[in-house]
Amino acid sequence: MADVDFRQGAYPVSGPGTTNLADILERVLDKGIVIAGDIKIDLLDIELLTIRLRLFVASVDTAKKAGIDWWETDPALSSRAARSALQDENRELRERLKALESRTDDESAPAAAKEDRGT
Repeated sequence: MADVDFRQGAYPVSGPGTTNLADILERVLDKGIVIAGDIKIDLLDIELLTIRLRLFVASVDTAKKAGIDWWETDPALSSRAARSALQDENRELRERLKALESRTDDESAPAAAKEDRGT
């Protein structure tokens, strides 16, 4: 009978490979995962509330490849978007102010002309 070496590592272990949490998270973020579900609240067969949940878990790069980049334009999440929103609001307010001032100037011009004529 042949001698068999049972020391650890002498024979490859067959079966499912071990995967740690970091490997699983890396795979999920690299590929992305979608979790979807609906919550409905009915009372006597009358639908009171429906909530549709869609969760997409992925890395930023994977999300951008999927065409998802809403965080770049959300002022609450992006300082660049916040500055852009403030600049847009500032420009809009300046235009409105200019329009109001020009309207006020147009209305006061006939009154000034009447004063010049002495009427």
